[in-house]
Amino acid sequence: MKFAADRLQPTLFAIFLGASMALVGFCHAQENPPDYPPVHARDLSVPLFNGKDFSGFTFCMKGNADPLQTWSVTNGVIHCTGKPIGYLRTTQSYSNYFLTVEWRFVKIAPKADNTGILVHMQLPDQVWPRCVQVQGKHTRQGDLFLMEGAESKEHKGLDKNTPVPLRGPSAENPVGEWNKAETICTHNQVESFINEKFVNETTECTLNDGFIGIQSEGGDIEIRAIYYSPLKY
Repeated sequence: MKFAADRLQPTLFAIFLGASMALVGFCHAQENPPDYPPVHARDLSVPLFNGKDFSGFTFCMKGNADPLQTWSVTNGVIHCTGKPIGYLRTTQSYSNYFLTVEWRFVKIAPKADNTGILVHMQLPDQVWPRCVQVQGKHTRQGDLFLMEGAESKEHKGLDKNTPVPLRGPSAENPVGEWNKAETICTHNQVESFINEKFVNETTECTLNDGFIGIQSEGGDIEIRAIYYSPLKY
C-alpha cells in the first residue's frame, strides 16, 4: 500500500498544478484580451465622418422614407431621430480594421432606446441586411447579433433575434454621456469594446468584409466621430 501511495502523490500533484496553471491562464485572458488596441491602430486612424456632411455614406430607410428627415449634421455632430428604422452606411467596403464610434443617447424612452453598429454589411440594401451587429441598445451595448443568415461559432443554434450575449456587466455610460464603441474586425472574428472594456467577441463568422453602418432603430442619438484604422494581418 505504501508503494502505491508513493506513486500516486506525484500524479495528484501534477494534476493539481496543471489545473491551477489553466485557471490562471484563463483569468489572465479574460482580464487582458489580446491586441487591444491593435498595434499602431490609433496612429493610423482615418475619419469616415468628415464633421460636415454625409460624404462617403448612403442610406437605406424603411418604406423608402427620406433619410434627411431622420439624419442631420449640426455643429460637427450627426443626429439621428431613430424614426423610421433604417441605417446609414459607408459607400466603401472594408476588411481587417479597428473601428471607433463615439456616440450617446440624447434621451431614451420605452421602445426608443435602440441603435447599433453594423459591420461586414452585405448587399442588397434592405432593412435589415446580412451583417454582424454590435448592439447599441441601452444597457446592452456590445451584444453581437448575426443578422439575416450570417453565422458564427458562438451563435450556432441560436435564431437571428438572439445575440451572442455580453460577457459581463454593461460598460455603458449614463444617458447623455458619450460612449466609445470600438470594434476589431480581423478576418472572421469580431471583438467588441465599450469604453475601453472588452465586452464580447464572436469567431468563425461566415462574413469577413463589407460596409460599415449605423442603425436608426428608435433611439434618439448623436454621433461625434466615426473612424477606422486598417490592420495588416
